[in-house]
Parts: sequence; structure tokens; C-alpha cells
Amino acid sequence: MRHAERYATYWHGAQVRKYTGEPYIEHCREIVEILKGVPHTEDMLAAAWLHDVLEDTQCSSHLIYKRFGANVLNMIVTLTDCRKSLGNRAARKAIDRERLSCASADVQTIKLADLISNTKSIVEHDPKFAKTYLIEARMLLDVLVKGDASLRERLAILLSPSTKI
Repeated sequence: MRHAERYATYWHGAQVRKYTGEPYIEHCREIVEILKGVPHTEDMLAAAWLHDVLEDTQCSSHLIYKRFGANVLNMIVTLTDCRKSLGNRAARKAIDRERLSCASADVQTIKLADLISNTKSIVEHDPKFAKTYLIEARMLLDVLVKGDASLRERLAILLSPSTKI
């Protein structure tokens, strides 16, 4: 797992989180820490560290495959948002939801941890966008039925209508 952390740190480089300015790798670290609190595998932790490298960096799927194998690569590919060229935001989110609805329990658990991390940040720092994001996240929660139940509950609480935005 340390190898995945180093690899993600290398690829994310100087990237920073949109709202906080902290190093992007801290988002990955938070997801890994969330996953450590539920049943997980080493491949899940590696995929959590690397979940955004294909989407946000020049890292290729071939490099991921060579270093981490097919299972980790498949998890990352499943977690990667579809290309913007596939339509407007609503269309892309529907494509992503459909793909994630068919994903393994491991991938859905990673996605739940990612949503927990992102929801806290977006609600706190961007109330205007949070209105759209919370609707999208609630629709995702509806299809992530194979993911860890405790993370689903944790996310459901964050997404509840009483969430302050």
C-alpha cells in the first residue's frame, strides 16, 4: 500500500484541493482512512490512493496495470468519471451512475468513502454548488447498494435534507 501512496503522490504532484488549497493527496489519504474503518483489502486501499489518477493526471492505464495489476486497474477505471465529451453534466452523471450501479461491492465501498470526503468539503466551502452536488450524490447513494452498509449510513446522514447548505 505504501507503493500506491507514493505513486499517487507522485502523479498528483503539486495539485491542490479546489476549496482548501491543501495538497490533493490529502483527499486520497482521507478516503484510505475511511476505508480502514470498514472491511477492506489491500487492492481497495491501493485503488483508493489512485482513484483519481486516470481522471486528473497524465498517468495511463497501462502504467497502473504494470505496477498494480488488473484488479486495481479495473477498480480505478470503474471509479473514473466519464469524459466530458459524452454530454452535459446530467448525461455524464447518469452514465457514471449506471456504471457504478453494476460495480463490485469493493468499488462501491471506495466510492462511498470518496463521496463522504467530497460531501463534507463541498457543503462547507461551496453552498451554491452543493445544491446540485447533493442531488447527484443522493442519486448515487441509491445505486451503491452493495457498498459497506456503515458507510452508506454515514453518507445518508451527510446527504439528509437537514444538511445545512
